[in-house]
Amino acid sequence: MAQTRAVKGDIIQNIENHCKLIGEAISKGVDLIIFPELSITGYEPELANRLATRQDDRRFDRFQQISDTNQITIGVGMPTRSDMGIRISTIIFQPDQPRQTYSKQYLHPDEEPYFRNGQEQVFLTVNSTKIALAICYELSVPDHADYMAKHGADIYLASVAKTAEGIEKATKRLAEIASSYSMPVLMANCVGPCDNVESAGNSSIWTHEGVLVGQLNDTDEGILIFDTDTQSIFIKSEAV
Repeated sequence: MAQTRAVKGDIIQNIENHCKLIGEAISKGVDLIIFPELSITGYEPELANRLATRQDDRRFDRFQQISDTNQITIGVGMPTRSDMGIRISTIIFQPDQPRQTYSKQYLHPDEEPYFRNGQEQVFLTVNSTKIALAICYELSVPDHADYMAKHGADIYLASVAKTAEGIEKATKRLAEIASSYSMPVLMANCVGPCDNVESAGNSSIWTHEGVLVGQLNDTDEGILIFDTDTQSIFIKSEAV
């Protein structure tokens, strides 16, 4: 899980910053890295319409090249365009495969003036492990996690953009998801300014028993690497 500090609305600079964290993950032999909600633009709903694009945007070719070369799956946060309107999405790059986009299906009421709901769930398969994706508010919707578990998810990954108050609530809920469905839960949050508030980091990982095994701080960028075989933190790296 990657914890990032976005430069507001600066897609090119944020791509560059993402690539540094991806490089660190590659050096540790990571198979999958996921970034926070809207990580490429920052969580800035009022800018979303201007900044939104599609998964085949050539600016993202660098992620695909890195994925192909290093056999790593990458998930980045981006507002995307659809026929129905702008969506909050995770764009997924897998080695030598077509790009995929997962769009947030359950929106917080504050997001509804700016975004439209996604229409379908996306599961990733990495080394025979089935991974469910969630974006922020979705983790608080019981039907979302229940659907994932019923469809055989082995791991639940949540990309979020949350304040200190939001993180306190989210960590309780995510620990509950882990223990209730007996699957590891991983959360990536951002740090720094975020839609006129301050995001609180504390990206975290819970085992299938709901035990918190790793957490980053509330101020620095970094990566948190989970070993799915041993159910333990392989590395915690802040201020990369």
